[in-house]
Amino acid sequence: MRELRGGKSRIVSMPGDTAVPPVLLGHPAGSPWVEFTRGEWSELAESTPMPLTAEEIHRLSGLGDPIDLEEVQNIYLPLSRLLNLYVGGTGQLHRVTSSFLREKQQRTPFIIGVAGSVAVGKSTTARVLKELLCRWPDTPRVELVTTDGFLYPNHVLQRKGLMQRKGFPESYDRRALIKFVADVKSGVNEVRVPRYDHVKYDILPGDEIVVHRPDVLIVEGLNVLQPARLGEDSNSALALSDFFDFSIYVDAKGSDIQQWFVERFLKLRKSAFAEPGAFFHQFASLTDEQAVEFATGIWGSINEPNLINNIRPTRGRANLVLRKGSNHSVNRIRLRKL
Repeated sequence: MRELRGGKSRIVSMPGDTAVPPVLLGHPAGSPWVEFTRGEWSELAESTPMPLTAEEIHRLSGLGDPIDLEEVQNIYLPLSRLLNLYVGGTGQLHRVTSSFLREKQQRTPFIIGVAGSVAVGKSTTARVLKELLCRWPDTPRVELVTTDGFLYPNHVLQRKGLMQRKGFPESYDRRALIKFVADVKSGVNEVRVPRYDHVKYDILPGDEIVVHRPDVLIVEGLNVLQPARLGEDSNSALALSDFFDFSIYVDAKGSDIQQWFVERFLKLRKSAFAEPGAFFHQFASLTDEQAVEFATGIWGSINEPNLINNIRPTRGRANLVLRKGSNHSVNRIRLRKL
């Protein structure tokens, strides 16, 4: 792994946050991270051609999370190249290991986890990476699965008293989620995932997503970097991230994420919320002032506590951190050394 010019590594702390992983507070020489500015990172793309058009990138942009050709060129194209190198390196390790063990085993999928807060833009990051990675000749089959499909159905959340904690770690069927990723990593030919509908705000009964042995699987969700819960299983304590080959955390100041969440709520009020049968249809008629007040309340009572207590503490477990500025653009990148 090469370092910044001059062989210097810098200690990393993210301004505006108080929950900085203790491992990052040591001496620079002992830091396990290399940090890049936006300009330094963009240079790593070198002559890598851009495989996506501006129109394709626009379609990948999430609601309230704008992204353009320049952002993909400067940030995500170098990242896709880095991931391509990791995939190739893992494949080589598989080949030499199989040769040493005198086995003939088919290579298993390379799994990437993408974590971050509600409204930070992790879904857009995952979609863009999926499209870029599938353009590399050695990874044509790339699948993307969100952990929303492993939320307990609303009737179960209501019975458990967890509807106001939807998105918190306990609102997911962790065993089913871990089994899904373990099956994919084990090379199971066909693995099924429940489908989640954001308009209905619930799992769709009998509707599933089928994953067929991809070259790369991207798993995106709020809590994908959560550590294992000791005692949860009488046989073993596994974390979802135990099956990841690489993980990414999308980061930003809490105040910026709150602003993005409120802006997204205002846009949803005029689109998805207005659809008949939408779970939040009752909020479609709110005035701007009422909508801002309501969204701010949701952020303060649900999303912010989840970010502070559950999501942000997992940031230090990621292999790479993308730090966004208030304009949604990534301005700093932190990469864990090999």
